[in-house]
Amino acid sequence: MDLGIRGRVALVTGGSAGIGLAAAKSLAREGCDVCVSARNPERLADAVVELQEFGGVVHAVLADVEDQEAAFRVVAETREVLGPIDILVANAGGPPAGRFVEVSLADWDVAVQRNLLGTVRLMHAVLPDMRERGWGRIVTVTSRSVREVIDGLALSNATRSAVAGIVRTLAREVGGDGVLVNNVLPGPIDTERLRELGGDVAARGKSVPVGRIGRPEEVGDVVAFLASERASFVNGISMLVDGGESRVVA
Repeated sequence: MDLGIRGRVALVTGGSAGIGLAAAKSLAREGCDVCVSARNPERLADAVVELQEFGGVVHAVLADVEDQEAAFRVVAETREVLGPIDILVANAGGPPAGRFVEVSLADWDVAVQRNLLGTVRLMHAVLPDMRERGWGRIVTVTSRSVREVIDGLALSNATRSAVAGIVRTLAREVGGDGVLVNNVLPGPIDTERLRELGGDVAARGKSVPVGRIGRPEEVGDVVAFLASERASFVNGISMLVDGGESRVVA
């Protein structure tokens, strides 16, 4: 299926590894010019090499969305090098694990800056061009905890759910301008984040109805679809990519 986004400009944050890199690859494979941003310079350089294999224009910006000015700088540099952004994939690493009674107020400040306000700033920065041009796609990557809270992940449960609320709100406000806003909720995916949370990864897969954990590219392809012309009537959703693990009815 041709997703109809060849030549579009995409910005993927947290794009040097895991789900972010997988999403960038899926978009590059569809013919997008891609800018990836991340905090680790070595990984970012490696990601550029991998993305260049798809033949499009690739750019990278070293940035941490926790920095209040970073989102606007990343968007400005992407626009200068590649042109106005058509597709934003707002992806950030999960905050530290911990129960509510264990995490500090300083932990909350970091989580809100990175996982909530970083996304809000990116949205603010890309929306004017998208609305003026009458076409845009914003896809946020959060967690299945939006649908069903996960024990021991108080920071993630709260900030990810807040992003989902913004997605639904913004989708209603700008859908008529040709800008579609959606959210992806990954479940257990084979990433460093999953391993950081501990436990037996193989055993973790057995609790998933499909019998395994997911692969980053399986999330990346869903992101690319939601960013595409083929998803032109999909707006304001939070789509689970969790192998059927969530027990909560949508």
